[in-house]
Amino acid sequence: MRSDKVNKGIARAPHRSLFKAMGFIDEEFNRPLIGIAMSKSEIVPGHLHLDTIAQAAAAGVRLAGGVPVQFPVIGVCDGIAMGHEGMRYSLATRELIADSIECMVLAHGFDGLIYIPNCDKIVPGMLMAAARLNLPGVFVSGGPMLAGRLQGKPITLTTMFEAVGAAGAGRMDEKELALLEDAACPGCGSCSGMFTANSMNCVTEALGLALPGNGTIPAVMAARLRLAKKTGVLAMEVLKKNLCPRTILTEKAFMNALALDMALGCSTNTALHLPAVAHEAGIKLDLDKLNQVSAVTPNLCKLAPAGSAAIEDLHAAGGIPAVLNELAKKRLIDTAAVTVYGTLGDSVHQGINQNPEVIRPIDNPYSATGGLAALRGNLAPEGCVVKRSAVAPGMLKHEGPARVFDAEEQAFTAIMKGNIKPGDVIVIRYEGPKGGPGMKEMLAPTGALAGIGLDDKVALITDGRFSGATKGAAIGHVSPEAAEGGVIGLLQEGDSITIDIENQSINVNLTDEEIARRRASWKPLPPKVTEGYLARYARQVSSAAAGAVFG
Repeated sequence: MRSDKVNKGIARAPHRSLFKAMGFIDEEFNRPLIGIAMSKSEIVPGHLHLDTIAQAAAAGVRLAGGVPVQFPVIGVCDGIAMGHEGMRYSLATRELIADSIECMVLAHGFDGLIYIPNCDKIVPGMLMAAARLNLPGVFVSGGPMLAGRLQGKPITLTTMFEAVGAAGAGRMDEKELALLEDAACPGCGSCSGMFTANSMNCVTEALGLALPGNGTIPAVMAARLRLAKKTGVLAMEVLKKNLCPRTILTEKAFMNALALDMALGCSTNTALHLPAVAHEAGIKLDLDKLNQVSAVTPNLCKLAPAGSAAIEDLHAAGGIPAVLNELAKKRLIDTAAVTVYGTLGDSVHQGINQNPEVIRPIDNPYSATGGLAALRGNLAPEGCVVKRSAVAPGMLKHEGPARVFDAEEQAFTAIMKGNIKPGDVIVIRYEGPKGGPGMKEMLAPTGALAGIGLDDKVALITDGRFSGATKGAAIGHVSPEAAEGGVIGLLQEGDSITIDIENQSINVNLTDEEIARRRASWKPLPPKVTEGYLARYARQVSSAAAGAVFG
């Protein structure tokens, strides 16, 4: 066992004394040491209860004869960080999470691992660590929050960000806003729509690193604790088989994940995170593969923000096994792919579609193609991404004048002051991985647009990114970004931009000669951050098209 390096032999007597200082007994040194990487905190609703999940997982490890050891992992709440400088730290912490887990695991000689994430960057950060370390391990998330309820209608965090725009436009008074505020987020768990956290927790099932139910069992259900306990037992079985993540994280697994992604209409952030996880596993996953899968995979679900259903509704309808079962009917997934519990087919066979209103049958999809699309053109030669399933039909093709802003805050102010008109194309630049730095999410401006009733009349383009809670013609990850001399940095107020989501193209209507002329006189903005972690991050990070990984 790897733990022999830290607790066996005469030379390790000092090490054992330190273990004994924590209450270990000699008998435990003869059992596998299972690390439990847990992102419990009291500042993230999705992580508030993870100590309870960890205790259940630890109980499973002990049942199976192992010794569980918990250690902490950081995590930023994207909702609380939204709309101010805190959002610069969200994506940037993904790399910190992966690095810190690597440090803890290799420094302390764990034999196997259980990963307990829940929210946006924590899930992919832990997946990256699992692929990098390649030690036997299993995932179990904290589960989704229940949807809020007000006057008999489900509401989510998206409702709150849209309410800000409605209140600013005089369409909602402060009393109504306060009622929503009290009801939107009723308790612990990852926010209740198909936002980034839930997208990645569902995708983890398709990748094969978690048991069925990981992405959809609500946080407050006893079934979540039972799942965690089963995960603890499974971690010991995986260790005995020496079944490591890179055996599971094959190209087939990532193609399965993309297929599920398209069927669910996941967050555009999966187009950042899946390539980053694949990179750690030694596999190339680019935007061309995303479009390749999207072209043949129908969109079967319209969960919030694309529709009114919440994750709890997806769970009641059969969860991820039911969605995979529909995809398997057209051979759109590889059921022979290896998982921590057998093959993906074992999950598919459990899948029964209990509600065709929530999970459309494969022969009656919302659309014949997937929920995400990658666009290319002279405005984004390396690509950009849009959540197609959340775009109003009338905005799938759009041409309009550019309204150019060099920061998210400038655009938000213009929206709230009523300076954005139907038909406009809002451009928010210098918010990419390097230019932000940290690639901020733009939920505040997109929520405001929805709140004032412009989300189906205005497009928004950025080299930053969007929350999974965003809806509308919101096109992010424009690459190359402005800070690297991308064409988005050359745009001027009033330039005509043409967007064709159906044909996967995005262009500014300028000649090559005019673009070259502007580039010759272009100078980047001074860096927004010049010291600390973000300055180091900006120097190391790659483009969004490559997953914003460290070079």
